[in-house]
Amino acid sequence: MAPSANSADSAHAACDADSVDIPVSMVDAFARRVAHAAPDGRGDALPSGPSAPAAVQMLSFLLTPQAFLRAVRDEHGKTATLRIPGIPPLVQFSDPAAVREVFATGDDAMHAGEANSVLEPFLGSYSVLVLDGARHRSQRRLLLPPFRGDRMRAYGEAMRDITASAVRAWPRNERFPMQRESQAITLEVILRTVFGMEDGADQDRMRDLLSAALRILDNPLYIVKTFQRDLGPRSPWGRFLRLRADIYAEMDALIARRRADEPREDILSMLLAAKHEDGAPMSDEEIRDELFTLLVAGHETTATAISWTLHRLSIHPDVLARVHAELDTVLAGSRELDVDRSRELVYLDAVCKEALRMHPVIPGVGRVVKKPTRIGGVDLPAGVAVGCSIYLVHFDPDTWPDPERFDPTRFLDHKPAPYTYFPFGGGLRRCIGEAFALYEMRIVIATILKDLAPVAEVPHVRTQRRNITLTPAGGLPIRMRPR
Repeated sequence: MAPSANSADSAHAACDADSVDIPVSMVDAFARRVAHAAPDGRGDALPSGPSAPAAVQMLSFLLTPQAFLRAVRDEHGKTATLRIPGIPPLVQFSDPAAVREVFATGDDAMHAGEANSVLEPFLGSYSVLVLDGARHRSQRRLLLPPFRGDRMRAYGEAMRDITASAVRAWPRNERFPMQRESQAITLEVILRTVFGMEDGADQDRMRDLLSAALRILDNPLYIVKTFQRDLGPRSPWGRFLRLRADIYAEMDALIARRRADEPREDILSMLLAAKHEDGAPMSDEEIRDELFTLLVAGHETTATAISWTLHRLSIHPDVLARVHAELDTVLAGSRELDVDRSRELVYLDAVCKEALRMHPVIPGVGRVVKKPTRIGGVDLPAGVAVGCSIYLVHFDPDTWPDPERFDPTRFLDHKPAPYTYFPFGGGLRRCIGEAFALYEMRIVIATILKDLAPVAEVPHVRTQRRNITLTPAGGLPIRMRPR
């Protein structure tokens, strides 16, 4: 019997940090049991994998992802086959050499869009994340220009001003959830720089609709097709679908208004001016789906990365002191960050990258094999899926000595290979918003740290999954003290 949407809510609540804090030892013990080697007889000649039923593997991967991934690696090594309902057998690689082979394989042999198809209900059928082949290449070409060149400066000023306004309202020396605040900042950044929206009723309505829809999508089980079931307007998925319809209506109205306006400096304006190879403009549906993709892919992901970075700074006072010293030098007595000088925040940039190494926002990236391919010495038939585990590669002691140690100097005067460090994916599908996200992290964190210092309220913060992202449990309780 298929699980219901209500059972999805129950399972999520059982693992939420605000409802119960399961001891790490119990989580690890359960993960080891799930990851235990499967007996021979699977019949498909794929690498060994966990023996637990597919539904149990799915729940462990969704609700306790890091413990499950570690247990699978310890039991089966750097190549293992996972069985999850609704998708083909997934051969997961965490050896950097195998990851390099996956990233070097062309899209005629492996499809990333097909592997991301579960995201289509969130993002739309024109989203660059769910397309493959020529359609993907065409859409990606149209999305690249907004993330290049001097347009970043205008984005940086918006990021700085939005953050400064938010920080003024934060309590001093009182505990509050950082994740909530970082998400509010990054949502405003998206509305201003991507949607080109300004303060007013239209922006307020869009913000409220998006926030309500994204709260429903926090549940990690809704990335599984089994739980994407409309059981009426009061069911979680039913509410999401109706909110999505309202959001689409708002986006369509926004696009119509902007087609009649003078061009602006935001990303929506650039998409409206973009042309396919045949000279045809992007359709309203294409633009709408890409706007929603940029929202989902660039909102909570960046907010989570900012939260994890501030957490690391709060528990590593020596690193925080060095960031403050660098920031004071760049500010040179100014009360406002000059975004043109943000590139001089070299150590802060390294801190952000090390935080992304230790806290990748997504656990891995996937492909679906379209023709027989050999990866990491394994012959893969067409139809199976492959996964590259970001989390496991980032903690591989063969690549990263003492991987549990937070050390930003790893990224000073050293650029890691793209198959040993890939928080934004890799190969043909590397995230087009990588530079935007890292720039936003530097601007937002520098603006916060200009006057404040984060103080840890919970030294050891668990990781929990919210939809596709790995976020700090409990919203990351933190305290900010004046410098």
